[in-house]
Amino acid sequence: MSATDPLAEIYNYRRLSDAIATAGQPTIEQFRTVAQQGIEVAINLGLANADYALPDERGLVQSLGLVYEHIPVEWEQPKVEDFEQFATCMHRYEHQQRLVHCAANKRVSTFMALYRILEEGWPVETAMGELEAIWHPNLIWQNFMAQMLQNDNPL
Repeated sequence: MSATDPLAEIYNYRRLSDAIATAGQPTIEQFRTVAQQGIEVAINLGLANADYALPDERGLVQSLGLVYEHIPVEWEQPKVEDFEQFATCMHRYEHQQRLVHCAANKRVSTFMALYRILEEGWPVETAMGELEAIWHPNLIWQNFMAQMLQNDNPL
C-alpha cells in the first residue's frame, strides 16, 4: 500500500492486505524481490504458453522457496471451475503471504472481487470498487461475474 513497497514496480501491483498482494506478470528479478519480501505462495492465473509468460515460472518460483500454484484461466472463457479452484487455493494458504498474478491483474482482480463477495461476505459495491481500481471488466468478464453472483448477490 505504500509507495516504498519494493513490489510496487510490478505491473498493476496492489497490496490488498497484510497477506495478499496482486499484480500483473512479474519479471524474473521481480520474483526475486517477491521472495525477499516474505511472500510464501505465488498463484498464477495466467497462461503458461502466452507471450508474456516466463519460460519456467514454476521452476523459478520454487527455486526461490515459494509454493507455486497455477490455475490457467482462459481470457475469453473464464469458468466457474477456475474460480472454484482459486477459492480452494486461497483457503489452503490463508495463513501465508500470497502473491496472486496473471498477465495484467485483470483476471486476478476479478477473481479477488468474487472471492471477497462470495467467500468473505464483502458488499458487492466495496469489492467492485477494488476491482475497478484495476479495470472495468469487458462483457465476457461482466457476464462471468453475473453468473457467479446470480445466486447470492445479483449485480
